[in-house]
Parts: sequence; structure tokens; C-alpha cells
Amino acid sequence: MSDKTTTRDQLLTRGGLAVRTGCNIETIRYYEQIGVLPPPRRTEGGHRLYGPELVKRLNFIRRSRELGFTLDEIRELLRLVDGHKYTCAQVETLALEHIRELGRKISDLKKLKRVLEIMAAQCTGSKVPECPVIDALFETRTRAPLQSQRS
Repeated sequence: MSDKTTTRDQLLTRGGLAVRTGCNIETIRYYEQIGVLPPPRRTEGGHRLYGPELVKRLNFIRRSRELGFTLDEIRELLRLVDGHKYTCAQVETLALEHIRELGRKISDLKKLKRVLEIMAAQCTGSKVPECPVIDALFETRTRAPLQSQRS
């Protein structure tokens, strides 16, 4: 088997890439548009062909997103990786900042949970169209439930 055939067998269309990585085709297109996934090579007919390096990169992006990294954070990580001049200390700095941000989000989610519990506790569960949760969502004062909870 020649090298050309082996390489050709490893190349995937966008649909094949989507299947291989579990990433939606539209998401792949979006990642290309914003530059986190570089443009793949094309056939003479203009079809995109994704090689093993782009599969690896897309998996990196997907895993980073699963861990809650923003696209800007992923761009920064990829800049380090692409330059092949990153240190563990640089990556650690980014990871520690991400951990701090996750802590802030967890705190916010806990507050949100408490607010929703207070709102849900006011529900009667009846079949009438009045609902304290819906009413509270229409209120313009979003801090009211938090303030009453702190008392």
C-alpha cells in the first residue's frame, strides 16, 4: 500500500469528521469560521478533507469545551500549543484562572438554586393559571428573592 493511499484513507469529509468526533457539522463550520479550527485541505473538486491532526485538534477543542473553557481560553491554549513553546507553568496559569472562574460560577449556580427553590416553594401545584414562579420571572427586580433569603 502506498503512502498516498494510506494518507487518503485517513482523510475525512466534514461529515466523516462529525461522525468520528461526535461534533455537529455546523459546530465544525463555526470553529473554522472563528479560526480555532484551521481550514482543511481541499480536493480538486473543492471538497474539504480533514486529516489526523485536525481530528486531534477538534477533539482537543471539544474536550476543552466539555471542561467549561471559553473559546477565548481555548484560543489561548491553542496559541501555546501551535507555537510549540509552551511551558507547564503557562498552562497551569490558565488552568488556575479557569478553576477560579468555575468557583464563581458554582457560587452563582448555588444562589440561583436557592432562589428557584424559594420560588417553587410558593407554588400550590394547582391547575389554575396563576403561578408564583412565572410571576417572579416577570418581576423587574431580580435581587428581591436573594435579599429575602439572606434575612
